[in-house]
Amino acid sequence: MNLFKKVACFTDIHFGLKSGSRTHNQDCENFVSWFCDTAQAQGCETAIFLGDWHHNRSTTDVSTMNYTVSNLEKLSQSFEKVYFILGNHDLFYKDKREINSVEFMRLFPNIVPIRELYTEGDVTIMPWLIGDEWTTVKQLKSRYIFGHLELPHFYMNAMVQMPDHGQLQTGHFQNQELVFTGHFHKRQQKGNVVYIGNAFPHNYADAGDDDRGMMIMDWGGKPEYHSWPEQPIYRTYKLSQIIDRPDELLREKMHCRVTIDLPITFEEANFIKEQFMPQYNLRELMLIPEKVEVESAVNPIDITFESVDTIVMNQINNIDSDTYDKKLLLDIYNDL
Repeated sequence: MNLFKKVACFTDIHFGLKSGSRTHNQDCENFVSWFCDTAQAQGCETAIFLGDWHHNRSTTDVSTMNYTVSNLEKLSQSFEKVYFILGNHDLFYKDKREINSVEFMRLFPNIVPIRELYTEGDVTIMPWLIGDEWTTVKQLKSRYIFGHLELPHFYMNAMVQMPDHGQLQTGHFQNQELVFTGHFHKRQQKGNVVYIGNAFPHNYADAGDDDRGMMIMDWGGKPEYHSWPEQPIYRTYKLSQIIDRPDELLREKMHCRVTIDLPITFEEANFIKEQFMPQYNLRELMLIPEKVEVESAVNPIDITFESVDTIVMNQINNIDSDTYDKKLLLDIYNDL
């Protein structure tokens, strides 16, 4: 018997992101409601969550825990069966799965926690792999795999690809028709491996990329992707652009970084910000001075003025160390 007739999937929602932000957690709850409603309207009886329910693996605040319980209950009530993959952010230790932050999901009898490799019929579901578990993947014969995988050459964000550390590869999935995974937030596909895209944009690493939300698939059919219409979005613009085309570029729930490229005072730019924020119901409009090149008559050198964000991100990207995870440091900084 097949694991599902029609399945709905989402991944990497990260409850508790941005220091337990109430706004973010409410976005997560609204997303889960939309996900359940959409899946039911499409006739999905099964759901698979592909990992990273929580953001912080060591501390989760009480407010976030309340959101977690109510939304697990919502999933439980909306589907006959929910398979819940443990992602790396859900684990207290990155290299073992003995403690996780969502253990109380076992209180819901139709939510199946995926703590180990789980195969039923022609489907294998796998959690965040640890140790040498990746070496067993080539032996799997299942038609479909769902997991929370870290594969080389896929984009970790809009600009940076995952380097090849000589472990799990896309070529290890030669026996599968399709492999669906969470972990990297950008929707992307190489061969038969698909990163389905996370629930909704989380920070400026997602700027300009709103192609994320949920996946629906009939057994033996092709995956269909749906983006959440009310998702928060991130954009980077020049001030001249938003002055010329505000109705076209700005919209509700937008986080916007704006480079000041016009000869106006910072006070005048701030006045524009104060007008646009309530008019378009923006969540953020950050003004950033444009880089300026200064030529010296004595020493012909270029002096560039950069924003604090640019300086910090460049410093992190230039770290040359096997000890520090640059992606993790960038994610921590973006969450501040």
